Amino acid sequence: MKLDNTIAAVVTGAASGLGEATARALAARGVRVAVLDRDADKGARVAEEIGGVFAEVDVTSDDKVDAALARAREAHGQERILVNCAGVANAVKTVGRDKTTGEPKAYPIHQFELAIQINLIGTFRMIAKSAFGMVGLDPLEDGERGVIINTASVAAQDGQIGQAAYAASKAGVLGMALPIARDLMGEGIRVNTILPGVFKTPMVAMMPQNVQDALAAQVPFPKRLGQPEEYARLALFMAESPYLNGEYVRLDGGIRMAPR
Repeated sequence: MKLDNTIAAVVTGAASGLGEATARALAARGVRVAVLDRDADKGARVAEEIGGVFAEVDVTSDDKVDAALARAREAHGQERILVNCAGVANAVKTVGRDKTTGEPKAYPIHQFELAIQINLIGTFRMIAKSAFGMVGLDPLEDGERGVIINTASVAAQDGQIGQAAYAASKAGVLGMALPIARDLMGEGIRVNTILPGVFKTPMVAMMPQNVQDALAAQVPFPKRLGQPEEYARLALFMAESPYLNGEYVRLDGGIRMAPR
């Protein structure tokens, strides 16, 4: 797909981190970008800076997703590109121990449900609603109507201690990609997945510097945290490459996560 001002894109989680970098990279190529996020202040700022449009969204809500997509399409028309970056990370052991008494602590099931609702079901909700709009577009070269890029995580394949919920949700994102690509192959819509490693997102940037340094030291090469712009470059490559479909790429510097 040629990236220019004839193309509209929707990026979720675009107020910061991987989503923001992707929204900025698409806009730099002339793409009309809708910034979707729960953070209205940051999202509106990013949209203004890139000449896009902001729509507040909660990916766990049908009504809010519908409203956000309606806002994006009113401004830019039907999107041909969807990049799903909205997500949440949590860490709770299946059975924990009280640090003071040593007594076992039950798993708070709502934490598992939260990860599944946002990371997995929220991603699929965006896919289904965006693809429904894409099928009405005129096909481009090779019969292509659209491309969907999802964000899983290396935790989908080597989740760490406390990541049962997060790893399950991201493994679901990875596992559903090929069936969805097959569902949509007759409609000219491609589906690909990125599995980021340890990236310098706002969540990581808030960690003490020694913790960030320790994470970076685990990366085989280059020995540093990933930069959001590197995720964005891969997302754009996936959008531009019509023969790349039903595939996933680990973007991680070669890391394989240890148990902790």
